[in-house]
Amino acid sequence: MHARSWLSVLSLPLVAAFTLPVLQQANPPSHSATVDAKAAPQDPLAGLSDIQDVLSLVQQNYVDPPDMEKVVWGGVQAVLERSHPLNSYLTAEDLRLPDPGPAEAGLVVVKRSIYATVLAVVPGGPAAKAGIQAGDVIRKVDGDSVGRISTWTLERKLRGPVGSPLDLYRYNATGDLTKTTVLMQVITPGAVVVKQGQGALLASLPDLAPGRAGELNKALASADRGQTLVLDLRQCLKGSMDEAAAVAGLLGAKGNFATLEEAGKPDRVLPVTESGTPFAHLALLVGRSTLGAPEVLAACLKKGGARSFGERTVGLGVERTRFALKQGGAVELVSKRWVGLGGEKLDRQGVVPDQVLKVADTDDPLAKVLAALQAPAPAAKPTSPVPGAAAGPKEGPASIKKPLP
Repeated sequence: MHARSWLSVLSLPLVAAFTLPVLQQANPPSHSATVDAKAAPQDPLAGLSDIQDVLSLVQQNYVDPPDMEKVVWGGVQAVLERSHPLNSYLTAEDLRLPDPGPAEAGLVVVKRSIYATVLAVVPGGPAAKAGIQAGDVIRKVDGDSVGRISTWTLERKLRGPVGSPLDLYRYNATGDLTKTTVLMQVITPGAVVVKQGQGALLASLPDLAPGRAGELNKALASADRGQTLVLDLRQCLKGSMDEAAAVAGLLGAKGNFATLEEAGKPDRVLPVTESGTPFAHLALLVGRSTLGAPEVLAACLKKGGARSFGERTVGLGVERTRFALKQGGAVELVSKRWVGLGGEKLDRQGVVPDQVLKVADTDDPLAKVLAALQAPAPAAKPTSPVPGAAAGPKEGPASIKKPLP
């Protein structure tokens, strides 16, 4: 039997042990069935005895002496990734590893089984200089297959000492598997950029790191609020939710910003934390590289009346928590989800723009948005998630509000 075969044999009962209670809860028995017989209580850990049997069978009967530590690691990691691709299992040895270094490759990826999809590339960074583009698919990182490492390890490999090489084997837009070597470097975050057009402004945010709200406020201090402001979030890579709430307030949002759902805890509403003078008209540009906190910001401003253009965002409005294990390792779990003011679950559908708008690198984004604003608004479409339509993870933490196993 191939190594992958017995690994699959191990992972199936693990997956069943954790997912069976969820499926049963989502599909309760009919009323007639409950009248005839009282359903037996379900033990979510009942399948663990089978796991012990599988481990014993593998250890005693596999044709070659298996590395049981790798068997267990692979099974646990498979269960975690079935819940969410950002979940990771860390061994005790992983936790003792030193910091990989201050430099980085300059790209954001999400693992999907045996591949990693490039979600965003930092403009001017090492990956961008090497020709890597959003949408590329990575198969190997420094010779290691993506399928054999966790998200935590994958993210760690994208950092290192200054000048250190990183070999990426990727499928590009033409479908060819190519080797690209990236030289790591320390990336200095870009500044907030505000460009004046004819009766309109374009403000581009590179991220929502602490201090961005103050930077944006300073850049817009002398601007005529009677103009149209186009907020460009297409290359806005993650950041702080508190900073996102502050930016929303500066642009005229009031009241609540978003809701945080956390496993085993009551929902928490995050309010808008700043107060500013709104512009006459506000429009948003979003895309596949609008990730995390910027997605929550876009959802808030869109609910407040801003017209949104671009492409559906990836759906990464989640946060991870690290939990220590008794044997010295740890797991990182997606334990928090952000929900927009319109009820959007931002770990699944992301932000759906009011109008799809393709903006090439050679285009003037301000001119394209202004032209779209002058056109009649398209009829509203349902924003419920369509399977396979979002660019983000296809499987979200369906039972996130329940205590995690």
